[in-house]
Amino acid sequence: MSLASRFKVTVPGTNQLIISLLIAGLGWVSGQALSRIDQDLRIMYTEYTLGAADLAHISADVIRYRNTIIRSLEAENQTVFERITESLPAQRAKIQHAVDRYAAAGLRVSRSGRSEEKDIQAVRESLDQYFHVASKTIDLLSQEWRAGSAAEATELRRKAEIHAADNGGPKVMQVSLALDRLLETVAEVAKDMREAGTKTILTTSYWIVGGSFFIALLNLFIGRSQAAPPLPSSRPDETTPTGAPLRLSGEGSKPALHTD
Repeated sequence: MSLASRFKVTVPGTNQLIISLLIAGLGWVSGQALSRIDQDLRIMYTEYTLGAADLAHISADVIRYRNTIIRSLEAENQTVFERITESLPAQRAKIQHAVDRYAAAGLRVSRSGRSEEKDIQAVRESLDQYFHVASKTIDLLSQEWRAGSAAEATELRRKAEIHAADNGGPKVMQVSLALDRLLETVAEVAKDMREAGTKTILTTSYWIVGGSFFIALLNLFIGRSQAAPPLPSSRPDETTPTGAPLRLSGEGSKPALHTD
């Protein structure tokens, strides 16, 4: 027996095609829903969990930058002042890089209308204003060490301290408030994504359960309609070939009686 005759390929019927298409469609819908949920989970981790950590680091870095400015106000000489302030450009670049990295991600709008794009722009503007004030304070302190007299140096230091207190403090507070608003928006957007994912999971579960029952019932009714057997005509052992003589019940069993 050849391999081709052992495995015969039959053409599927219309009912089999319908059931197969229903199963394939149900699987495709379920796969698309699970793929969307997987993508949302990746976004929540990379852009919100890690993003929220970066925003918290920005707040700590701004406080560290502010403390460096305060330490520079207390420097005893120019050498100490320059040693303290030499790290300010790197600290500023680190803060701005963290903000730009978060802004480069997909910014979204929550259901209540809170926009991540607007909040990140507010953070940038508040940081620019604070860095401008801090630069002014550093310029005044640099002029102090180049002053021609002690009175001029004292006056420049006083101006730097007043400028740092009256302008630097409120600007730092604005940065902190802007970061808090951004974090609240991030939490709200992440909550919306989680609720949407939960709704998608429930909807997909209903589709899978309902579709499975529907396909099972459809297969049951189609199987019944095809399983109607023909009525039996006669028993095979009672049929006789055409033209054959009928044998009598006693014929051939006993020899015939002869009379003299």
